[in-house]
Amino acid sequence: MGDVGGKPRVAAVAVGGGSFSVEQPLWIAISAFRVLTLLYAIGRYAQHEQHYTNQLGAWIYMGVLSAWTLGTVKVFWSKEHCGRRWLVVDLSLVVLGILLTRAFDGPHWVSGGDVTLPTIRAASSVLGFAAYGGWLPAAFAGVVVGVANVIEAGRPGEVGKLDSSNLHNIVLLLLAGVAIGFVIDLARKSEETLARALEIQAATRERERLARDIHDGVLQVLSLVKRRGLELGGEAAEIAALAGEQEAALRRLVASGLGPAASEVPAPARAGRVAEATVDPSTPQDLRALLAPLSDPQISLAQPGTAVLLPAQAATELAAAVGAALDNVRRHVGEQARAWILVEDEPDAVIVSVRDEGPGFDPARLVEAEREGRLGVSQSIRGRLRDLGGSAEIYSAAGQGTEVELRVPKQRQQSRQ
Repeated sequence: MGDVGGKPRVAAVAVGGGSFSVEQPLWIAISAFRVLTLLYAIGRYAQHEQHYTNQLGAWIYMGVLSAWTLGTVKVFWSKEHCGRRWLVVDLSLVVLGILLTRAFDGPHWVSGGDVTLPTIRAASSVLGFAAYGGWLPAAFAGVVVGVANVIEAGRPGEVGKLDSSNLHNIVLLLLAGVAIGFVIDLARKSEETLARALEIQAATRERERLARDIHDGVLQVLSLVKRRGLELGGEAAEIAALAGEQEAALRRLVASGLGPAASEVPAPARAGRVAEATVDPSTPQDLRALLAPLSDPQISLAQPGTAVLLPAQAATELAAAVGAALDNVRRHVGEQARAWILVEDEPDAVIVSVRDEGPGFDPARLVEAEREGRLGVSQSIRGRLRDLGGSAEIYSAAGQGTEVELRVPKQRQQSRQ
């Protein structure tokens, strides 16, 4: 079996180089490794053929090994095709070749520790077990190959022989198989962890999207009913109290991350809310057409004279964020509060600024509001811009009003089309 050292690094490189999965690149490397080590074994036997007493029998074995290796290239190409039975047959054929070496060999050639018929082809069998089941099956296969080599190395009349030469090869094979199997186990666990993290991330984004819809619709209506009911008094005040209780309960529910499923979210009823686009999300949309309905005698809109084009989904989300900012103005400053919308179409980004004439606030209040389940800024504004690859900056100071600056990069949006 000598010459086993160093070769398993081929499979190790494949593990590190697999960009989409640890499985497929590894099996491709093992399949190629089996063919390369077969060619090496044939060359080594041809070089030392004179040392064998039964050269015909040795060539028959090499032919069978070649037919098996080349005929199962596609089988060993992926784990889906290569089951445990294929690995056991491959290992058995290698072990048979090691044991037959003594029968076909001249005196003392193998016992000298030089070479066996399958030579480093045995390493590919161990690596196959490592790829299939990890370090434990690899260790089992390595021990089987090692025992076969110990038996084969014995002189006539001896059961076996363990010397420094074959011990060196056996240890190298075991270490290579176990190390690669251990790395594969870690890689698979890492992939599982990454998959779970991506699922959690996707679920979180969906929950945030639902929270935005709830905030833009149900919560805004409940808040409006509570405020108007308290202003009217009488029986309307009772309705306002009920609306206030439901608003608080829904905010707690959303903040806890237990929001209702999409099918349970009522259609948004907020006046002036920008309707979602029904066209292809990547179709260019003029942002001005979506912002125009938001202007009224209290809200001034300044925008370029030419079209401000963004993908339909990006334009809709940006306009919805502007609507959420205006909702905050009406709620915290008053229905008759003045506000200004400025649209800037720059070469690399679209910037929309919303400014009001209110009293301003302490920026630390945003963190407190988010803990209370008030998601107007954290989700309806910042959450939308974050999903678009943009940013939302809030500038406010006592007595100086508030300005919300929304920036959506054009390059990021074009790359999504």
